[in-house]
Amino acid sequence: MFTKHLFYLTSEQLCAYEWHNGRLSGGVCFVNNRGGIDDFMDYIDSHHRFSPAYILADLIEEDFQRVTLPHVSGAGARKLLQRRLMQQYRETPFRHHEVQGREAAGRRDDIVLLSALTNPSSVQPWVEALEQLQMPLAGLYSTTLMSEELVRKLRLNDEHLLLVTQQSAGWRQSYFQNGMLKFSRLTPAIDRDGNPVNIGVETAKTQQFLSSQRLMARGQVLAAVVVTPAADTEALNEQCEDGAETVFRLLSLESVADGVGLKTGGGDVDDLADHLAEPMLLALLAHSAPASHYTLGLWQRYFKLWRARVNLYAVSATLAICGAAWTGANLWQEYEANSDSKQLAAETSSFNQRYRATMAEIPPRVTTTANMRAAVNVERMLATQSGSPIGMATVVSEALEAVPQIRLLQMDWKVNAPSANAPAPGQDATQATPISSLVAGIPQRAPQTLVLEAEIMSDQDDYRNAVDSMTQFAKALARHSHLTVEVEKPPVDTRSSVKLSGKAGTQAAAPSRARFTLNLVWKP
Repeated sequence: MFTKHLFYLTSEQLCAYEWHNGRLSGGVCFVNNRGGIDDFMDYIDSHHRFSPAYILADLIEEDFQRVTLPHVSGAGARKLLQRRLMQQYRETPFRHHEVQGREAAGRRDDIVLLSALTNPSSVQPWVEALEQLQMPLAGLYSTTLMSEELVRKLRLNDEHLLLVTQQSAGWRQSYFQNGMLKFSRLTPAIDRDGNPVNIGVETAKTQQFLSSQRLMARGQVLAAVVVTPAADTEALNEQCEDGAETVFRLLSLESVADGVGLKTGGGDVDDLADHLAEPMLLALLAHSAPASHYTLGLWQRYFKLWRARVNLYAVSATLAICGAAWTGANLWQEYEANSDSKQLAAETSSFNQRYRATMAEIPPRVTTTANMRAAVNVERMLATQSGSPIGMATVVSEALEAVPQIRLLQMDWKVNAPSANAPAPGQDATQATPISSLVAGIPQRAPQTLVLEAEIMSDQDDYRNAVDSMTQFAKALARHSHLTVEVEKPPVDTRSSVKLSGKAGTQAAAPSRARFTLNLVWKP
């Protein structure tokens, strides 16, 4: 956990604390003069100079003003608020604004709380000392504005609440309306005569001021919550008497610290020194670490550089962790891959042994495995690609079903292979011609021919029907893309060179049918 420097600033002095490992320690104070600032710089040089610093200011010169501004948003709202702050507080760079809602009637303007440290000379020497030492200044905070976080954590939901805390600068009285800060004042703890201030009387003065400023109406009850050490409760009870418009409630400092989640006595807060609320507020600041209440401008540049460096370290650490995780995952995958490889190698060796044992029991082979594989391939090729009349016979059968008046008489099928024709040049005609591999369909199917002779079952003198039947049959065969049909002998020879003879009306002794012959060629 990073070490944090917490500085509690009042008009007279600055007290330095350290927040480390969730515990608050220290409390060295330096007077607000040249010598005290030099001692402060020597202290910073010897105590974690490059750790972030947080200044919590408790100054009497802190002013609060409630104003109403037109309701705008975006960049226009920011410019309007900055311009209003400059008009209200020209003499100080330490300014703050807080939008607390909108008015219920009229234009519904924004209600804005403006605050500033009106005496910058109480802050600048310390800030400039940190700047000279290049110490990262995280923010400048106000005890009054920090009390808003305290009220939220304590869940004080009174409509009109006055929170009273005792600090080194005196008694701080902060007025809240529905949980929102409206006004704050700091009164000395000791009056001019050296006597302790009467809290009841100071509360009455504050209530009278709130009524005059119309922050409270006559007859409304003010809940005054006084945070005090348990040892001082009895003395304050005598001063804080309830009235018609005032109700006091005393809370012990120890119970408040526990209520906001801070441990005392060896925990977050080692000691509630001098019965003051400062350690509790500093521990609360270290826990929450909100954005700076008052603007710091260039005085915050070293903190921005420190934050960028921390972010770079965080990114580098994240990348390193991711890289280590990735490397670990890769190493684990490599280990698993090696284990799988060893297992596969063992299984391969086992299968090889079983294969060799099995092969040893098998009788000697007739031929090699390659020859057997080639034989199987040839057998499959012969079964699928060798010439066969079944294919053409199937085509003819389908055509006969389309033309039932045709009766098949004879078919002559053969494969057209080169060796099936004439012997090659220079070869003796008496020698046997080798059969081409195309007959067996190697490497591809060979063309096939089929000479088909058929007759037409029609009347003897019905020549037109005979010609039409033969034409229909031929067209049915020609529908197949690989089949070519040629008419070798038609049923009626109508050529002009042929003599047409016969006797009309004469009944033949043995009636004959019109016959025709077709040549079918199938090409793969």
